[in-house]
Amino acid sequence: MGEYEVIERIDRNQNGTKEIAIIAIDFHEPELIKFRSSKDLKKGTMVSDNGESVMLDGNEVGKILERKNSSTVVLSQKYDIKYTGGYSLDGKTIYLDEHFPPVLEVEGKKVDARISIGLHHELPEKWMSDEKYEYPYAHETATGIEKKYVESLGVTWQGYCREVDRNLRNVYRRTLEKSPPSLDLAPYLYCRDQEALNEIRKSEPDTD
Repeated sequence: MGEYEVIERIDRNQNGTKEIAIIAIDFHEPELIKFRSSKDLKKGTMVSDNGESVMLDGNEVGKILERKNSSTVVLSQKYDIKYTGGYSLDGKTIYLDEHFPPVLEVEGKKVDARISIGLHHELPEKWMSDEKYEYPYAHETATGIEKKYVESLGVTWQGYCREVDRNLRNVYRRTLEKSPPSLDLAPYLYCRDQEALNEIRKSEPDTD
């Protein structure tokens, strides 16, 4: 049984009955569920599941229509990624730049960046992007999930961000040498980062 925070809700009329399409995410896994409910669940509401149903205070409020988690996702650190983290177009591979340290030392504790950045930021960001949300909102949502995960490890968000930013600068200064063949370019296109896009295209593997 997971604990999920409602992160998005859309009012819909279904056969004359008002229903609300809801997306909720459990940051521990992470895991996303989609369900419909006649009960208005505000963003930030915490719900749980018992396998098929979504529960609130012991009462069923909806049936799970779709579930996504990280169990079938591949984490790769074999490529250069200009924004440090990224994802494939099909969402089956999450990337972390090969030059970024896989484990960070934060306030005396070790934080696996493949998990904090890869699974708790890039993966939820891709999920939201696939739900047709624009990059800024997807990024903001993913940052919130990453923050909750990091703080659950017993380190401060500020301390974590300092260590991440220090390494981000080192990665961004590098010229790309090998980009993955199926990198989702949505973040670069939204930011109109033509310099990064040019580097990515030049460093993609030859598929001829």
